[in-house]
Order: sequence, then C-alpha cells, then structure tokens
Amino acid sequence: MLPDNAGHCREADILAPKQEAAALALACGDSEPEAAREAGCSERTIRNWLHEPAFTRRIADLRSEMTSRALGKLVDNMVSAADTLGYLCRRGKSEQVRLGAARALLELGVKMRETVELEQRMAALEANQRPAGRRIA
Repeated sequence: MLPDNAGHCREADILAPKQEAAALALACGDSEPEAAREAGCSERTIRNWLHEPAFTRRIADLRSEMTSRALGKLVDNMVSAADTLGYLCRRGKSEQVRLGAARALLELGVKMRETVELEQRMAALEANQRPAGRRIA
C-alpha cells in the first residue's frame, strides 16, 4: 500500500495519517483551515479529500463514535441528576427551588417515558419487518 502524491493511500477506506488527522479535526468541529493546519496540509487538499467517500465516511464514523461516548456519559450521570432533583424537591431551602425541582422531575419523567415507549414501539416494528424482496404467498 503506497501513498500517492496527495498523501493518501490507494486502498479503499484506509486513510493516511494526514487524512486521519484532518478527519478527526473536522469531526470535532474544526473549520477546513484549522483541519489543514492540524493535518499539516493545504486547505485545497482538505477540500479535495471532502469529495472522497472514504474520507467523508470516516468523519461521519468519528462523529458517531463521539456522540455515542457523550451519550454514555450523560446516561451514566442521569441517576445522580434524578437523585439531586429528588433531594431538592424534598429539602430545597425555598419554595421556588422545590417547585423548580418538582416541575423538572415531572417534565423530564414524562419525556423519558415517551422516549422509552417510542423506542420499544420502533424495536417491535423493526422486529416484525420482513427482509426486502421476499414475498409471502
């Protein structure tokens, strides 16, 4: 596997180190000029890479992984947040604090229940779908 003159590898979906650095920078929200500086290449090279499916797929994959990690951290802290709201609801020093905590618990509880129910319904629908192209006589 030899790099070509643009600094990327010819094998499908395998990015050269400079492309990987640029993809990570773009996935993190850097602009094209910032990604070019990070990767040690020109902005024009970044724009050319953005037309390559393997490069744009890698950016999407990196963003997906980052989002998944962030979601995991949020979920991990939800129990603590709910405990804090419960505590404030019961023992907040002012009526305003207790009211705000109670309101947040009710609103978030309803939203979470709706989300869980929707996810369950979607999973049931997906489980009942038949593969495309197969017909039942």
